[in-house]
Amino acid sequence: MRQFFARGGLLSRCHPAYEYRRGQGEMAEAVEQALAERRHLVVEAGTGTGKTLAYLSPAILAGRRVVISTGTKNLQEQLYFKDVPFLEKHLAHGLRVCYMKGRGNYACRQKIYDAEKEPVLEGLEEVADFEIIRAWEKTTPTGDRAEITKLPEGSGAWAKIDARRELCTGQRCQQFERCFITLMRQQAQQSDIIIVNHHLFFADLSVREDEYAGIIPEYGAVIFDEAHELEEVAGQYFGISVSNYQFQELERDLRALARRKGFGSEELDGALEALTEAALHFFLLFGGTEGRTAFREQAAFLEQHEEPYQDLLRGLELLGAYLETVKDAPEEVLPLARRAGELARALAYWMAGNERGVVYWVERRGRGCFLQATPIDVSGILRERLFNPVDTVVLTSATLAVGGSFDYLKRRLGLEHARTLIVPGHFDFKKQALLYVPPHLPDPRDGEFARRAAAEVTRLLRLSRGRAFVLFTSYQQMRVVYDLVSFQLEYPTLLQGAGPRTALLEEFRRTPHCVLFATASFWQGVDVPGQQLSCVIIDKLPFAVPNDPVVEARIRAIREEGGNPFYEYQVPQAALALKQGFGRLIRSRSDRGVLALLDGRISRQRYGKVFLDSLPGYTFTTSIEDVEAFFDV
Repeated sequence: MRQFFARGGLLSRCHPAYEYRRGQGEMAEAVEQALAERRHLVVEAGTGTGKTLAYLSPAILAGRRVVISTGTKNLQEQLYFKDVPFLEKHLAHGLRVCYMKGRGNYACRQKIYDAEKEPVLEGLEEVADFEIIRAWEKTTPTGDRAEITKLPEGSGAWAKIDARRELCTGQRCQQFERCFITLMRQQAQQSDIIIVNHHLFFADLSVREDEYAGIIPEYGAVIFDEAHELEEVAGQYFGISVSNYQFQELERDLRALARRKGFGSEELDGALEALTEAALHFFLLFGGTEGRTAFREQAAFLEQHEEPYQDLLRGLELLGAYLETVKDAPEEVLPLARRAGELARALAYWMAGNERGVVYWVERRGRGCFLQATPIDVSGILRERLFNPVDTVVLTSATLAVGGSFDYLKRRLGLEHARTLIVPGHFDFKKQALLYVPPHLPDPRDGEFARRAAAEVTRLLRLSRGRAFVLFTSYQQMRVVYDLVSFQLEYPTLLQGAGPRTALLEEFRRTPHCVLFATASFWQGVDVPGQQLSCVIIDKLPFAVPNDPVVEARIRAIREEGGNPFYEYQVPQAALALKQGFGRLIRSRSDRGVLALLDGRISRQRYGKVFLDSLPGYTFTTSIEDVEAFFDV
């Protein structure tokens, strides 16, 4: 690896945009050593390090199967279609590589053939989309919908022909040998490098104890890119979720299948109507207030509402019993019966609410009601399922260390023995970025903060001539400040929620002097290099909402163990989030810009030092005149 990345090395001779980066070589050597010695490794690689090639190159030469897990499907595709072919050409000929995504990304051939004969599609739009899908299915080698660039993001036709397991009959399907999921798994079995995303990885990890439930073939090493996301993603897949939408989808799928396959009856209609009515009544009992709330009152709830709960369980039981008696039932009935049983078991588990180490909560989102159960601490699960059985796990991201230490990450993930490395970013942050903290604004919890922050935002955006992200820790604060600022600006403004995320980003990129007001979803995974993004303004230190049920449970658990949740959990989590937000600005060596944090606690409070020590070495100022001079250069 040292020779490959060195000045005058192979990479310098074959990469058209080669630039020597000491940190890239250091990281590649560390990954190479971890793979050779079968050790775990944590690497924080600052922006511009070139970490993708730094972990891909040693993985390719490791001589065993390596799974690479990314934070997004976009990064998966970049690795597979761009980075791996480049390295294969120059480093390892004949490499066997595949990428795997969740089943909803692939077409189901049997559903496509059924849709040609049966009344599945509704409206001209679905018919037009289906024509595109049908023509594509005849030539695609993978069945991955990402290949169809003309298909709308929310295509109703795609939702009716994708390969999700809810209607999959597995080996009983006539198209099993030609199935895109079968082909994907066969290719993975023959591959040296398997590229997945975190959601698929943890979906697989959560079911690997069942011999036949795994998705990814056996592997000896895993490399996680964007590893700062692991705790949250793991929590999703080692918990459960039951929602009213699942009951609606079960009813919809069963009615559609019965209509297509001709096994409908008055009994089935009656069973579905009873289940639908019971589900509607049951989920209404949890109120209509938007947001997430802890739920610890299962016993009292059941005492008061035992009848509607039992009605819902009986509805599922009755439906399952009916499906078992369908004469000459089509194969698709089996997965639907399985779904009814899984829903009943998940609901009973949630209503018992008695497992230690799990937080039970309810989320209302639009018309959806979600009953959630999430592990309070995933460290034990990951230690047992991931770090102990797998020889080599490499974690990397630009944001893993807090104040130069990996203690927080290792504690939260259960990683006991690992080598660590911090590779500084490749950019000159001292010259390229100015960190501005206005000293005159009130505490963000003060009632005057929004009005005065809006005035400061307006002032900053005039100095930057737009070209900015204004990022908030809450939707409410975003809307308040947007309303106060947008009409005072001569620059175009965009507001999160006014359109799909990708469309807003594209409009921001192509609109001169544009300003985007957004929340947490724009704090990471967004890349806008160049002058179009010259200022990032963050309203306050991004502490997680303390009364969020999962956060609240984690705080309580740390306190009960005698720890200090503020310094052990809340501050480190917020420091990493701030690091992510500020990471949007400097994306290349030619970028320049101002990072403005409107929260003076970073300078006034003792814990502020943790935040400052976690950030790259920006030039720091509390003077608006320095900001003006920076933009005048």
